[in-house]
Amino acid sequence: MAIAFALLVSDGPVTIGGFSLALRELSVSLEICQEASGAVRLLNRRKFDAVFLDLQLGQQCELILDAVNLSLSNRKAVTFAITSSDVDAKAAFRRRTAFVFERPLSPQSIRNTLKPAYGLILRERQRYFRCPISNPVTILRRNMPDVRCRTVNISEGGMAVSAVVPLHAGEDVQVQFTLPDHKEPFLAKSTIRWLKTGRVGVRFVSLPLERKSELQEWLSRKLEEAIPESVARQYHQGDGTARTHQARQRRRPAHYRVASEKEIN
Repeated sequence: MAIAFALLVSDGPVTIGGFSLALRELSVSLEICQEASGAVRLLNRRKFDAVFLDLQLGQQCELILDAVNLSLSNRKAVTFAITSSDVDAKAAFRRRTAFVFERPLSPQSIRNTLKPAYGLILRERQRYFRCPISNPVTILRRNMPDVRCRTVNISEGGMAVSAVVPLHAGEDVQVQFTLPDHKEPFLAKSTIRWLKTGRVGVRFVSLPLERKSELQEWLSRKLEEAIPESVARQYHQGDGTARTHQARQRRRPAHYRVASEKEIN
């Protein structure tokens, strides 16, 4: 089960093999592209939490990083440069990427750079993470009866609900809901974004800062609970996170899962 999604742009078999193994160990799903045009198409179509760019591709790298920066969904993805022998290129891309892998690469050197970056990748994933949950929701409409329904999933930016009452895309509403283990209700100014048979997509327009922080914290815990034990042990030893993670795993509902990339898009 993938925890996050990454794009690797490289035409080097050794590089592809090394990163495929390291990211698989982190439960990160890796899409591989060997040239700029294909990478740009993917960045325009899909959401990635991390982008790995092999500087041996030369001038193509500029096009790919420009595509990352121009993409609404990928401009905050964590970016990595894999160095080439060109000293000038190294300097330029150090300024444009968050992390740099130095050649010659080894399994350990890849892991050493990924370890401090993993938390940032998970934070980027959390921004789009949808947690499946079935809780009561009330949709408050102006001059219309309230709509009582249930959540299908929830993210930082909104929720999907199951509803049979007709609603309208673009309609301004308020949604009232609670989270498990939270007594205080959430009330968010929202907009109806999409309608499907029996389901409605709601985007949060305004949520009080305290409630927004609570929602982010709750989603962060849920995403952490989905991290495999082997990854938690390897990347959080010594700080208590692994032990906390194990305790939370024992409390995880049987139906809990991470929404797939297809569901998110």
